[in-house]
Amino acid sequence: MSYWQEKIKIRDKEYSRFIGGPLDGITDSPFRKLVREFSPEELLYTEMRHVACIANPTGAAKALKFDQPERPLNYQVAANATKYIEVACEKILAAGVDMVDLNIGCPAKNVIGSGSGSALMADLPKLKEIVTLFRKVLPCPFTVKIRAGFKEVNAIEVAKMLEDCGVDALAIHPRTRTQMFEGRPDYALAAQVKQAIKIPVIISGGVVNWATAKLVYEQTGVDGYLIGRGIWSRPWKLKEMYEHSQGNPYAIDTKTVLHCALKHLDYMMHYYGAHGLYVFRKHLPFYIKGLPEASQMRERLVIATSFDEVKDGLITFLG
Repeated sequence: MSYWQEKIKIRDKEYSRFIGGPLDGITDSPFRKLVREFSPEELLYTEMRHVACIANPTGAAKALKFDQPERPLNYQVAANATKYIEVACEKILAAGVDMVDLNIGCPAKNVIGSGSGSALMADLPKLKEIVTLFRKVLPCPFTVKIRAGFKEVNAIEVAKMLEDCGVDALAIHPRTRTQMFEGRPDYALAAQVKQAIKIPVIISGGVVNWATAKLVYEQTGVDGYLIGRGIWSRPWKLKEMYEHSQGNPYAIDTKTVLHCALKHLDYMMHYYGAHGLYVFRKHLPFYIKGLPEASQMRERLVIATSFDEVKDGLITFLG
């Protein structure tokens, strides 16, 4: 059996090597439901939520609002101290997930300003304290998402520490926080991280299709691929990548795109209520991108104020 026919094993669980990554405001519950129509068994990450938010009753009601058919799920959290971790984990486990992920790679200014995200890569004593508590209270698999480093590259040191603390797998975005998403990911560093530890390593950044996954594997030897921006408004992306990795043709026609767009809109309205129409606007341009007169249609639909107007516009344009 070849590498591409095998699965990634995270502790006692096995999944496709192509994994749905977390994108704030994008890979929410409605979108994950849409992905499930194409990829019923692939592992999907949730959007990142701070443990303080989850520990709060009001925050938990929103943060843990998802349906069991969205599983298998890796619930992603942020933390800047041990406070709230135990309460948050208890609520997450009660909601029903398959594993929990700590994000210490997020570069967002508001996240690092609180000492969360990639800021923790510059404070290893605090990071170790936080990770140790997560490992203590979580009976399920526990993963961590890292960067190359905060200002200085220290991914190898961090990866070894995480493995020693009992983390079951890690994902790496091989750029520092100061690089944000600019420049070419440092795949040589990802390869060094892979060689330095025994737990599975998942790459995040730069992989948008099967061809790029193959190239990255040849450079790094990683175990899996976290697909974030590449999956935005392309709920079929994981299915496409898997089929291409098996040597099978796979293409999406306009009819399928229309089906996805309309189903996505329906899911949004059901989940968010009337506000779902406005949340859908960030997805809409991707469904019509590249088609003749797409810019005119986009300008018209992003200011539409009724469900029927958006629905009829999509049907007219894509149907």
